[in-house]
Amino acid sequence: MPTSPAPAPPPPEPSPTPAETPAEADEYSDPSSITVVVNKQRALQPVEFAPAELVLPQVSLAANQENALLRPDAAAAVEEMFAAAAVDGIGLTLVSGYRSYAVQVGTYNHWVNQYGGDTAAADNVSARPGFSEHQTGLAFDVGQSDGACTLGSCFADTPAGSWTADNAHRFGFIVRYQQGAQGVTGFFAEPWHLRFVGTETAGDMRDQGIVTLEEYFGLPAAPGY
Repeated sequence: MPTSPAPAPPPPEPSPTPAETPAEADEYSDPSSITVVVNKQRALQPVEFAPAELVLPQVSLAANQENALLRPDAAAAVEEMFAAAAVDGIGLTLVSGYRSYAVQVGTYNHWVNQYGGDTAAADNVSARPGFSEHQTGLAFDVGQSDGACTLGSCFADTPAGSWTADNAHRFGFIVRYQQGAQGVTGFFAEPWHLRFVGTETAGDMRDQGIVTLEEYFGLPAAPGY
């Protein structure tokens, strides 16, 4: 009696796209940690991660409230920083805070469309979904209260930009994407993009003159996906 043929093996799982590939787990992979490192080689784990709690900082906003939320620890630091800036005669405003995975899909696609479908160009200015610091609730974009140079490279030369660069570390923030660091971070300079890492880390980076988290924590550079 003829034997039945062996069942065909199941088809292989499709290979994940770069935007779906998680980073290898290490001590800087926990998305709930203030020292999580997110870059083009280090996706959030899981990629659709959302913080357990988000609050609205009680500061001047240049965004609707839904787009200005932050983790409570980052929000408290923002309030302290904005108050200190005001004492020094500097008006700051919060331009953008937490972005969900779904919102980042739209943000990234906007930039791809702006560059005529050129994803390589878009990758210089926008993170792909699952690879954005904004998704952690620890990052925000800061602006000058009069709107001068909002989200523009000239922000660095405004009173608000200069004050932020000199003082953000006092409140646990770093300017995440600095001039000359694109070979490490993968992004053009963004003097308005601040990342909360805590006063210990921010202060030590300042003291040592280290401007990227990758270099500070001894992690590989991530110029591309």
